[in-house]
Amino acid sequence: MSKTRVLTGITTSGTPHLGNYVGAIRPAIAAARAANAESFYFLADYHSLIKAQDPARTQRSTLEIAAAWLACGLDPAKVWFYRQSDIPEIPELTWLLTCVAGKGILNRAHAYKAAVDKNRAEGEDDDAGITAGLFMYPVLMAADILIFNAHKVPVGRDQVQHIEMARDFGQRFNHIYGDEFFTLPEALVDDNVATLPGLDGRKMSKSYDNTIPMFVPRAELKKRIAGILTDSRAPGEPKSTEGSALFQLYQAFASKDDTAAFAQAFADGIAWGEAKQALFEKIDAEITPLRERYEALMAKPGEIEAILCDGAARLRTAYATPAISRLREAVGLRDLSQVVLASAAGNPPKSVDTEAPSFKQYRDADGKFYFKLVQGERVLLQSAGFDSPRDAGQRIASIKSGTLDADVADFMLGEGVSSDEVNAALEAFVAAALEGQKG
Repeated sequence: MSKTRVLTGITTSGTPHLGNYVGAIRPAIAAARAANAESFYFLADYHSLIKAQDPARTQRSTLEIAAAWLACGLDPAKVWFYRQSDIPEIPELTWLLTCVAGKGILNRAHAYKAAVDKNRAEGEDDDAGITAGLFMYPVLMAADILIFNAHKVPVGRDQVQHIEMARDFGQRFNHIYGDEFFTLPEALVDDNVATLPGLDGRKMSKSYDNTIPMFVPRAELKKRIAGILTDSRAPGEPKSTEGSALFQLYQAFASKDDTAAFAQAFADGIAWGEAKQALFEKIDAEITPLRERYEALMAKPGEIEAILCDGAARLRTAYATPAISRLREAVGLRDLSQVVLASAAGNPPKSVDTEAPSFKQYRDADGKFYFKLVQGERVLLQSAGFDSPRDAGQRIASIKSGTLDADVADFMLGEGVSSDEVNAALEAFVAAALEGQKG
């Protein structure tokens, strides 16, 4: 049974904090252990350039994020772990998708619309300060996904639109070039993923400057936890777990039984200092071995570089290079020795190495199933839509079995193509099939 391909993009900006660990790193690494999944994890360093334009910081963040995931247990021998910028087929595919992507769809992207709305609110031109990188972000993300034909992409709800766009671009490409080149991905949204509160009770975020970095020294970790905002209830006075940042943080690192005991301690009036000490001990117990591995990795950046380069090299050989070769052939970026030549008399093009005609089936955006009869780049016959692939396949079989009936209304001839040309192509098709059976 083939495995489900699950692709996860990792933002390479900033230093990882406990919110990243609980909300993304820990559950993603746990999911990578599933026997029926082929997992892809990539450092999205091209994406980071949309906002980050400090080269040294870009490099440092990429190193820190890679070290964090490796320290937390990501095994590059069991998953694909690579840097986006090490796969040149991704930007090449981005351009191929750009040439089929509808600008109207990109106009509706949430990030772009938000930037335009902000400009309007400030009385600026709609596109003031907006880069083409921000506008084209969904196409690059689609290329990340489609180059490996990922089935599932874990994302937050705010990113579901981008997966829908990837589906649209992939389907559009499949339709234009008449084959199932791309698997259409599905968004994998887990509403149970924990969102940790920060020091001030709001969502832990670098934007709020309220984070607890993952790998700070123990003394700094303890100091940060001591600074968590609490109310003024005194020792011995019952305390509510509802809305308590301290309790939510504890719950993210504790077992069910320990969490229940901590909740009881709140009800019994535990002192805030005692509660913070308990939280520190719980977090420190889990983070300390990870911190030790992280520091060891950061001391040897060359080893991290080697891991990423090896992952990319193997992945290109296995998937990316063959995929882009097929796509280049599909769009006509081909060996010129195989070029189709047109005669001066206006006869149908002839190939240096004549290609046999073939049928191509596909499903279009309307949900119906279609087929084309093509010879090289020339469309000889285009079908109407069928309700099922079986119906389309049966019609292909009937066409192969005899000449065309001009009165049948479930297909139309290609532009400038006669019935005689199609019948001749079908004869060649049958002859090629018989030759193959002899071989």
